[in-house]
Amino acid sequence: MAFYYRRKNGQPVPPRWQHPALTATDPVLRAAARHAQELGQAHDWNPSTTRCVLDGLVMVLTGLPAGERVPLSEVRSRPHRWVSRPRLVEVLTDLDLLHDDSVSAIRSWVDHATSHFTPGFINPVRQWLLVLLDGDARSRPRSASSIHVYFSCVRPFLDDWAARYDHLREVTRFDIGAALGPLSGSRRATTTSAMRSLFGFAKKRGLIFSNPTTGLKVRSADFSLIPMADEEIQAIEQLADDLAGRVIIALAAENAARTGAIRHLTLDDLDLANRRITLAGRRQRLGDLSHRALRRWLRHRRTTWPHTNNPHVLISDKTAHGIGPISQQFVKARMNHVGCSVDRIRKDRILHEALTAGADPLHLSLVFGISHSTATRYTAVAEHLLADELDQAPSRDLN
Repeated sequence: MAFYYRRKNGQPVPPRWQHPALTATDPVLRAAARHAQELGQAHDWNPSTTRCVLDGLVMVLTGLPAGERVPLSEVRSRPHRWVSRPRLVEVLTDLDLLHDDSVSAIRSWVDHATSHFTPGFINPVRQWLLVLLDGDARSRPRSASSIHVYFSCVRPFLDDWAARYDHLREVTRFDIGAALGPLSGSRRATTTSAMRSLFGFAKKRGLIFSNPTTGLKVRSADFSLIPMADEEIQAIEQLADDLAGRVIIALAAENAARTGAIRHLTLDDLDLANRRITLAGRRQRLGDLSHRALRRWLRHRRTTWPHTNNPHVLISDKTAHGIGPISQQFVKARMNHVGCSVDRIRKDRILHEALTAGADPLHLSLVFGISHSTATRYTAVAEHLLADELDQAPSRDLN
């Protein structure tokens, strides 16, 4: 009504309200506020989201000494609950105003998971897990999921040994054999690898006198793995009730793509005209199934999110407003619907190549970028299956 009477009486309309952060006297706060406003316009943020981010910038930047950065712990605690922390972190990161002072969740988990061990076990086990996490001069860092799997395999045995012994060096080869005896299949293989990693690390660092896992072999690959027929792949592809799920299945079935490579696939990695794709840094041929699935998905992507700036091929309602990849849960939910995993389809693709290419480890390494030891395991399975086919083939009368 005030606006109406001003216009009726010929009075000038007051200037449009602006957030105080946009006109602040502090140049750092003013620059951060303008950058947040530009990001909001570029990524189609809700106006209330932009205002709340500006509120958060006022809270964390007001009174900040010149040249210092905002601690991440302060970003998580100070702003009110309506402020989008990921958006606020994005603004501060772009302007190099954020300092990550938090302890990663995996490091906190390592401290908590090993805290109940006796002193003779806590030190070598904790050092082993941290080396797995950070890597060293001769080993690459492992993912958090790998560390969780390794520790979950050996933890029951470590608890038992810690109750009977004072130090890890007292564990004998007999104890290792008794622990692995009841296990079979992939669980035995993973536990064996974890134990070899733990005791090999402890011996190299001088924490134990001898390695009780020396000469311990990981059992060969599971020969019960049977290649999937083309009809099964097509049936799984038809079960996918959305276009994103069909892209995931197609890339795993034709290019043996891992979940991470699919999640981080960008638009620049596609060359549909020449039927080429770059997965995990390796340029490959794009098959017919993947080509059709990607074309349909990209049409849907342009129609559903025409203004998104996300560079990744697969996006969702959440990631369309940012630049991050889809989550692992996004992929897992679609694969659970079809009753199969990306890893299962990927392994079948590699095994199928081993069967058709004459079980050549070098060929598998070049085509799929896998290690020689992994290619050798697939080759062993392929040779086993081919030998069974020859044994079961009916004899022919050459006369």
